[in-house]
Amino acid sequence: MRSLIDIVDFSVEELQQLLDTACDIIANPDKYAESCKRKKLATLFFEPSTRTRLSFEAAMWELGGSVIGFSEASSSSAAKGESVADTAKMISCYADIMAMRHPKEGAPYVAAKAATIPVINAGDGGHCHPTQTLADLLTIYREHGHFDGLTIGCCGDLKYGRTVHSLISAMSRYQNVKIVLISPEELKLPDYIKEEVLDKNNMTYVETTSLEEAMPSLDVLYMTRIQRERFDDIAVYERLKDSYILTPEKLVTAKESMRILHPLPRVNEISVKVDEDPRAAYFRQALNGKYMRMALILKLLAEAEQGLQMPEQTDVLVGKLRCENPRCITSCEQELEHVFKKAEGEEGVYRCIYCEAKKHLN
Repeated sequence: MRSLIDIVDFSVEELQQLLDTACDIIANPDKYAESCKRKKLATLFFEPSTRTRLSFEAAMWELGGSVIGFSEASSSSAAKGESVADTAKMISCYADIMAMRHPKEGAPYVAAKAATIPVINAGDGGHCHPTQTLADLLTIYREHGHFDGLTIGCCGDLKYGRTVHSLISAMSRYQNVKIVLISPEELKLPDYIKEEVLDKNNMTYVETTSLEEAMPSLDVLYMTRIQRERFDDIAVYERLKDSYILTPEKLVTAKESMRILHPLPRVNEISVKVDEDPRAAYFRQALNGKYMRMALILKLLAEAEQGLQMPEQTDVLVGKLRCENPRCITSCEQELEHVFKKAEGEEGVYRCIYCEAKKHLN
């Protein structure tokens, strides 16, 4: 079945169709109240979540469907050692579509290859989070009315921030978008995203450690949390966790039309005093996530009925290289083949298809 693993799985035209459907759902909720009658969504959350899990559940209920699943790994057979692939095959017997969040990068891709129903990536480690990006896109679209020509500042954890990775990939398909990367040196955007997304698409971008210097130019400020769960060394986390704290004082130089987004949860990177500012769009963003997930569920279920399949990876190496990323699903999945795809523009360089870690072919 066709699934959503990465935001680039959908074309610009398909993204616009999802935006249009979401806007129609907002305007005409009764029209969709029984669209998923007798359909079941399985929510497989191996990692904690509030917004993503509950918005998926609310989305399915409001479409007239029902929900099964679990909210932590200890509540599933993963606690007994069941593989992701076996879980996906089993869930395919009980549900029509599934949403999976997993701490290992590439887990939803493994699930999609094994399942016979559509799989939605609800976040895989520090890799990507495409449905959060759908929420981001609808928010920007409703707040600004367009994507072309915007200057978007991404602030905080750009190294492990999967939401930032997905948003940059999505915005790379629009015209004259400028990206401002604001982070400590230790949490800069990974080189592979700069090379294969920003550089490949000739996007204008700048890197800075100063939020204050970047503020006047921004149309969107995308704040992110410094994520404790992504750090192996807690001392490094403690040193970096308060790198950027957005306060009303720091917004003095911002445009009146600028909008503040955040995938949430926040810790202290946005002062609660900012919440009353009309530029604060992060709670509207959370609501928009429900509408976009409704549109996505409708799209994937319709494509499943048509028998649409995931495209096969081409130009890959199977079993010749091994991924050494400890956060990759290959580090724990039973008998999972190590598969690498050729990196564009780099001779002899391949990337793991699950986590995109780089490896040189000797």
